[in-house]
Amino acid sequence: MIDIFTLNENLKNGKAENCYLLCGSDEKLIKDTVNYIVDMNVDKNFRDLNYEEFDGTFIDSFEPVINACETMPLMSSKKVVLVYRASFLNDDKSGNPKLHGENAFKCIYNYLSDVPDHCILIFYDIFKSKRDKPGKRIYKLDKKICVVRADKIKGYQLESRVKEMFELRGKQIGRVELRIFCSLLKENDLNILENEVEKLCCYVLDEPITKDDIKVLFFKNNYDDIFDLTNPIANKKIKESIQVLNELIYKGEKIPYILNMIEKQFYKLLELKIMLHYKEKKQNIMRELNMRSDYAYEINVAQSKKFTFKQLKNAINLCLTAEERIKSSTIDPKTEMELLIINSIVYEK
Repeated sequence: MIDIFTLNENLKNGKAENCYLLCGSDEKLIKDTVNYIVDMNVDKNFRDLNYEEFDGTFIDSFEPVINACETMPLMSSKKVVLVYRASFLNDDKSGNPKLHGENAFKCIYNYLSDVPDHCILIFYDIFKSKRDKPGKRIYKLDKKICVVRADKIKGYQLESRVKEMFELRGKQIGRVELRIFCSLLKENDLNILENEVEKLCCYVLDEPITKDDIKVLFFKNNYDDIFDLTNPIANKKIKESIQVLNELIYKGEKIPYILNMIEKQFYKLLELKIMLHYKEKKQNIMRELNMRSDYAYEINVAQSKKFTFKQLKNAINLCLTAEERIKSSTIDPKTEMELLIINSIVYEK
């Protein structure tokens, strides 16, 4: 049994099989992989002629699938036959009862040795939860066809894969930088990951990869803009704070939105500081405050340490007062925001 990354690498290197079973909890990842195999083997102009699919939930027998596999491709050297939601290949008895019996499974199992060279037969089975595991039938099939565990990889396994991609390009990346980079990746698709690695390598050229390089390319969003504003406030830098505020307004961010995000960040820092005070575990804190990476946790902890409890409570009260004044008076909203920043900074411990 191989993982989705190994499958993608094999396909890219021309190591293809003519029968696959993809199983896992991530249906989107599986569908993307199936489409990739189809696109590699079937001309899009003749896709309707050389691609057939069957819903494993409803087919009465395996004969239509066999007939599709045996039919020669038209205007192409290959055809692809897909049987999706093929839970009858696992031990889940809630699937298709007409194909789940031992006789039906034996028929399918025996045919897999006879799939013609012109056909690529693909099954996929979606697990009901991430905790589900392949059953005995899938392990039995693994001895005959290529079985692929199609789950998003993470943690050390993901970091190891990504590190290999950098090394193939002659680049070394530090452990901290690698962890930050992987925490920001939104897809586990091999091609997308390689594009992101290539982008970073092209950006740094012959220079070492730094955290700032990664942040410039991949970590700039609205939340980071707000973090960039609360950070100089924490460091008591009035001029820099006002400058970041002006940049946000120039970029088109509305003042009520900026105020709301600042308030949320101060609330988050206060909650974080309280949880740290009571020695809550890191994983509990990340889950409660919706921090999706170790890097996000570390930078928020560092920022929270620059405020006292009183300073954070005062900053939140200042946000609430500013919000009320902006809504109920004719005061210039930008001036009110500047006063909020100044008062947050000059407040005594």
